[in-house]
Amino acid sequence: MATPTQPAAKTTDWWGEAKGIFWLVLAVLAFHSLLAKPFYIPSESMMPSLVKGDRLVVTKYPYGWSYVSPSFHILPFMQGRLFGRLPERGDIVIVTPPGKTSDYIKRVIGLPGDRLAVRGGTVILNGVAVRRRSVGTAKIPVDANVPCDQPQVVQYRVTGADGRLYCALPVVRETLPGGATFNTIDLGDYPAVDDYPEVTIPANHVFLMGDNRDQSADSRVPADQEGLNGPVPYENLGGRAEFITFSLDGTSTLFNPISWFTAMRGDRAGTSLHPDRSAAAAPAR
Repeated sequence: MATPTQPAAKTTDWWGEAKGIFWLVLAVLAFHSLLAKPFYIPSESMMPSLVKGDRLVVTKYPYGWSYVSPSFHILPFMQGRLFGRLPERGDIVIVTPPGKTSDYIKRVIGLPGDRLAVRGGTVILNGVAVRRRSVGTAKIPVDANVPCDQPQVVQYRVTGADGRLYCALPVVRETLPGGATFNTIDLGDYPAVDDYPEVTIPANHVFLMGDNRDQSADSRVPADQEGLNGPVPYENLGGRAEFITFSLDGTSTLFNPISWFTAMRGDRAGTSLHPDRSAAAAPAR
């Protein structure tokens, strides 16, 4: 009687596995470079809209693609954008400063052809002061990511009715020509950033500012002080901020999974980062 033939043992197709991993990594990088990527807020320059520890989604396609679009900024400077479009005033964008590989996040204030100046903290666009009004304070909880202990802000520490410590920062609401309206923080008189001589923004450039107006290295600040050194070429825009996915208070640790949840700021997830737009606002000039 014939002995049944044993099936041959299966062997691992290592070449096939490697190709599968390669195509998966390539697909992730393509998505990251062309469609959307996560972004981490590393500073307090965009408070109150964004605080350190926020994680958000940045889409790559709203302004087209440029040399800064690929992951890891591996390309040299190339002029122009593929399917390029200018942002709108009020958009929050990520930007790679000329000559650098790090990303900043700022708000678009001026567009090509605008005459822009800052006087006493007020933005002057095309000879007209941007509308500003005080709207009280932003009570931002003090935590490891927002310690509120810098000399400029420690005076704004207050204890809330819940017994928790807050950074109650003075808020001024701005409305740009075209209708974009959003909150900014104004800490008072800081001539280094509160006064900026008038410039005409060149073609295909934008003027960017942080919402935390007295603590932001943006277009008002020279490059040797880590600023953007004036209007920025639109090739350097990496994308538009869309919404906050989640936010951490700085107490999480890699090897303690419980801390990943206890560090969550639950009230920030899902917050849209598009400015409100008022149809009644003055048109752009």
